[in-house]
Amino acid sequence: MTALAATLLFTHGQTTERTVVAAERLARVLGVAVKVLPYWGELIVKVDSAPISHIVPATPLGVDMGRVLAVTTVIARVCDGTLPVATAQSALESAGRLPPASTPRFTLFAALGAASLGVIFGALDATSLLLIAASAAIGALVRRWLSGLTHNPLIQPLCAALIAGVVAAAASRIQLSIATTLVAFSPCMVLVPGPHILNGAIDLARMRIALGTARLAYAGIIVLMICAGGLFGFTAVGGNLVVAGPAPPAPLIADVIAAGCAVASFGAFFSMPWRLLPLPIAVGMFAHAARWALITAAGAGAPMGALVACLLVSVFTAPVVDRLHLPFAAVAFSAVVSLMPGFFLFNTATGLVELVAMGPNAPATLLTSIVTNAVTAFLIIMAMTFGLILPRMLYERLRPSAA
Repeated sequence: MTALAATLLFTHGQTTERTVVAAERLARVLGVAVKVLPYWGELIVKVDSAPISHIVPATPLGVDMGRVLAVTTVIARVCDGTLPVATAQSALESAGRLPPASTPRFTLFAALGAASLGVIFGALDATSLLLIAASAAIGALVRRWLSGLTHNPLIQPLCAALIAGVVAAAASRIQLSIATTLVAFSPCMVLVPGPHILNGAIDLARMRIALGTARLAYAGIIVLMICAGGLFGFTAVGGNLVVAGPAPPAPLIADVIAAGCAVASFGAFFSMPWRLLPLPIAVGMFAHAARWALITAAGAGAPMGALVACLLVSVFTAPVVDRLHLPFAAVAFSAVVSLMPGFFLFNTATGLVELVAMGPNAPATLLTSIVTNAVTAFLIIMAMTFGLILPRMLYERLRPSAA
């Protein structure tokens, strides 16, 4: 039972530390002292009083807040004595079989989230937003279709990004949109594996070097697949994607509303129950308003704005996720998804392709643009990671029982 609970938490997005703590707590209630040792690809449950180890396959590829919530609720009820141990096994198995978000919800919120990110990054005309939404919706349907055909986690983002590139290139050729780059990039930004980046960073901070490195490598491969799919789709149709320049910031009201919609969309991607969506939406909108004020009114850079926004999100969500038994990385990332530097990452990839195509004739400004976008993306990711995990780890240190 302990191995089953740990596996369900580990594979559906719970942080490693809380997975270990919850599983070991359940084992103590069952009368056994164990150590849970997590690795990429397996969990080892070792009995302290005997040379016995139970090894179960477990790879943390997915994020499903509904299942994590159900499993942690079962564990809490067993530990409180309100759920008989005899029925706990079946309750855990039922929690592991909970369905993900329905296909209509998944598709609708994919379209909404991509269009919202388009607004945040400067696509304010109706035609561009409709193209972004349609591209993301088609990509979401294809992802759901592929999930029934293969369990390879790389195929879905690759194909969805490919569709985004094709749609953007077609729109460019018939001159449907004035924001071709954002039509290509925005549907790709909803594919960025933020929870895996955060969980990997938290593992590294806790000196789980091998596991943290594996998580970050997995996230990096997904980002590579997204860039490759988007660029290939665009060039295959004959498009000429160029590095996009900075767009003027959206008005505050539009920016904050779009951030809330983006948060809601990622809540759907992660199968968050409807009743829990207001928390990350409210926190995300507040944090994004603070970022907008820093960048627009105070003249701060994007990395500093991301740092302050993520610090606020972590401070507000760290105590709440423990009370609601939710995975911190998924909730925190949902609240700050609009801050992810997908725009800068894809601009970097576009610039590299353009640099290779032009060869020695490439202007120095292109190389400068590539370096600037790459460094900006790196600094934003570092700022977000630091801002999200520092308050969380301080909270765990002050309240060890909440770890």
